[in-house]
Amino acid sequence: MTKPTTRGPGSGSPARRTMTAAARAAAKRAERGERGPATAVAEAPLSGRTVVIEPPDGWDDPPEPSPEDFAEEARQEAAVRRSRRGPLAALASVLLVAGLVAVVVLGQRYRDGAQADQARAHALAAARKAAPVVLSYDHRHLDRDFAAARAHLTGKFRDEYRKTTQTVVGPTAKKYDGAVKATVAEPADGGPPAASVVSASADVAVVLLFVNQVTRSTQVTGSRVDLNRVRMTMTRTSEGWKVSAVDAL
Repeated sequence: MTKPTTRGPGSGSPARRTMTAAARAAAKRAERGERGPATAVAEAPLSGRTVVIEPPDGWDDPPEPSPEDFAEEARQEAAVRRSRRGPLAALASVLLVAGLVAVVVLGQRYRDGAQADQARAHALAAARKAAPVVLSYDHRHLDRDFAAARAHLTGKFRDEYRKTTQTVVGPTAKKYDGAVKATVAEPADGGPPAASVVSASADVAVVLLFVNQVTRSTQVTGSRVDLNRVRMTMTRTSEGWKVSAVDAL
């Protein structure tokens, strides 16, 4: 016959003993009114503490701004804007004046350039026309030739030409039956006469011409041909472009 197994108070599995101890501990805490960590956290206050700070003695709240304060602030801001606007306005005025001056200068230069180009063309044409007349003469009709030449001259050079032809050229031509025929050289291919403008302004131009002169007289056997370079200064007058100087180079 099998005997029943009897276990003492300390017998049993470790897990069973642990659960029993935990239950007894919970019952004792309940009797003492203790609460677990979860309960304490759940009942903790959700908001922080409110701290009231009393103002110190003598503290006064700042006064409310008045309409005069806003007006004064507006005036100060306007003054600041004007002070900033002043240099900008001055700079803009300077730039505007400089731009106008540049336009005037460029316009004047353009007009001067256009007038100079026009002067070059007119002075060159007048020099080509005047050179054969001024540099030619024939003892058989000196008065007519000299008068025709003077029509192309102006200023002091015209007076000098009159004096020279009356005192030197005329008497010599009559004495030796002299005659000079001048022409502006032309290229062999039939191009324009050999003349060009050296410099020109609106009223004065210098023209260089290649002039051939054929001279006949009792002092020359047959005829003599001189190939000359002549510089003519042309001046604009109320009657057109006239010769104001002639230099043989």
